[in-house]
Amino acid sequence: MEKGEKIWVDGRLVDWADAKVHVMAHALNYGTGVFEGLRVYQTPKGPAVFRLRDHVARLFDGCKVMGIDPVFGGKAYSIGEVMEAVKAAVRANKKVDYIKPCVFLNGERAGLNPIGVPASLAITCIFMGAYLGSASEEGAKVVTSSWHRPDNLCGPAGAKVNGTYVTSCLAKMEAVRQGASEAIMLNSTGHVAECTGENLFICKKGRIYTPQVSECILDGITRNSVIELARDMGHEVVETQVTRTQLMTADEVWMTGTAAEFSPVTSIDGRAVGSGAVGEISKSLQGRFLDVVTGKDPAYEGWLDYIG
Repeated sequence: MEKGEKIWVDGRLVDWADAKVHVMAHALNYGTGVFEGLRVYQTPKGPAVFRLRDHVARLFDGCKVMGIDPVFGGKAYSIGEVMEAVKAAVRANKKVDYIKPCVFLNGERAGLNPIGVPASLAITCIFMGAYLGSASEEGAKVVTSSWHRPDNLCGPAGAKVNGTYVTSCLAKMEAVRQGASEAIMLNSTGHVAECTGENLFICKKGRIYTPQVSECILDGITRNSVIELARDMGHEVVETQVTRTQLMTADEVWMTGTAAEFSPVTSIDGRAVGSGAVGEISKSLQGRFLDVVTGKDPAYEGWLDYIG
């Protein structure tokens, strides 16, 4: 990760080193916040944020789930105003490919009751590069985690709540210690849910399957984009329950997410996926996705918000 120069905090651009909170901030102690991740791509028309409105709308949905009013620094913000704040943050930094807006309770409060604790919005810009490194092209090695995806009875599994991602961190560390790039998490019923920060797809005999939203997954924006692209390319995509056996015997597997983008999987728990090489459907979808996000496919230009 390469740090940016400025961070947007409650309506002001501050130096990276000056973006601080108190050690008793409620979010720091109890995970009370929601966040998003967005990608910035270079296009023939200049830098553009991929599906900016959808991401900001999901951030607002997360605030609603957490009972956090979008009031930052004494000002109530609309979706459109946060979109403009994201663009301002990108313009204030020299090298950006990833943006992380985070709404968090910044008030100094000991105790679990967050009612009345004020919130802040920070928009951080960095240069991330390929989240999974060379595995994004060559195919990732993944393992099934011993940690389960938190379900809807444990918390709002469909929202990007800060505290929920402790489980993802544990699963990610478990995978890295086993020499893998990522971990697949099952849900409480033993079905395939998602990876630590990515949605999951499998392909069997030309048909594409992905866990449905009711399986305690995040309703991913990149996931939805790939579903639409695949269907437009003539593929059948089924949103359903996916078993571990189906995962192990799939012809092709891939992950999607803002950070990971489109990443094929070639090994699961030491077993080769298909032939052990990136499959043809994976290659074609990955190529189409890259064309879309870099502004080379005018049919999907509505998914891009240009910074300039």
